[in-house]
Amino acid sequence: MDLQVHGIRRGDSGLESGRDAGRTGASSAARPVYAALDLGTNNCRLLIARPAPGGFRVIDAFSRIVRLGEGLTRSDRLSDQAMERTLEALRVCGAKIRRRGVTAARAVATEACRRAVNCAEFVELVERETGIGIEIISSQEEGRLALAGCAALLDPVHRYALVFDIGGGSTELMWLAVPGDGPPRVLDQVSIRCGVIGLTERYGGDRIARAQYRSMVEEVAAEIEPFEERNGIRRRLAEGQVQMLGTSGTVTTLAGCHLGLPRYDRRVVDGSHLRVEHARAIIGKLVTLDFDGRAGHPCIGPERADLVLAGCAVLEAICDCCPVDRLRIADRGLREGILVDLIGVAQDGREV
Repeated sequence: MDLQVHGIRRGDSGLESGRDAGRTGASSAARPVYAALDLGTNNCRLLIARPAPGGFRVIDAFSRIVRLGEGLTRSDRLSDQAMERTLEALRVCGAKIRRRGVTAARAVATEACRRAVNCAEFVELVERETGIGIEIISSQEEGRLALAGCAALLDPVHRYALVFDIGGGSTELMWLAVPGDGPPRVLDQVSIRCGVIGLTERYGGDRIARAQYRSMVEEVAAEIEPFEERNGIRRRLAEGQVQMLGTSGTVTTLAGCHLGLPRYDRRVVDGSHLRVEHARAIIGKLVTLDFDGRAGHPCIGPERADLVLAGCAVLEAICDCCPVDRLRIADRGLREGILVDLIGVAQDGREV
């Protein structure tokens, strides 16, 4: 049975199987197929989808932690090892794009490539090796796409929203007006260079003392405070007019931990709510653990065990500056926003 969730049509597994795709025959071949690739500082993610009533149906997906921005804070260069890991993942993406007969695609790169002095050489290498043309987007465009991907989770009952995305190289924050009869409107936006990879490289990713962890929170909060002050977010909070929506691996991980999932399940986490007091309680326990202790949790695992505390510090800094009671969790964002754009452009009859 298919499930229609907030404009994204998925099967029970979240994907249409290759067997099902092949069974649709010649009529399927004539239908447009879209691909969205998000190359972040930490992850390489791909979605391939077909238009469907009310949104799109995902037919293939790929995600791999590549840590493209590893060491970037020290050298301002993409390392050879990080580029090779990323190229390996992008070769898989290129093969999927060709196999699925994609008719329109957009591949974007964010903070690591914005910052690296050797990003142009890397982009040329990617296109030569994989056939994928990478577009380095601004932090404003990154925020716009992330919002397009998760805006359906905003509640029109609350007039304002704080939307954030904790990334590997930066954290994006958007302050929105949410009218009851139209799309949300960005009132202010900021990108701070507090991402999980950079913070982890500076503060450590194994065992972190509570005082050291608190220093990390305070450092990030100092970057966020000017954004809160110029928008009067605390005042709006006191009036009960603000909702918070988070789209990042940090918030989805904490939601999975809170729900006690035996393994991470997007269908359960996406769209759920998490009280901030519960998030802080989980974070308090994670801070007491070393790398192996965190890696043993089924919703964290060894690939993210060293990064999760940095993400938690960013989340706590946001909640310190903008003290909401709960936040909504989005396991969707930039890739979905790209697909919304591509399908919308195609349906409007404009060139993609």
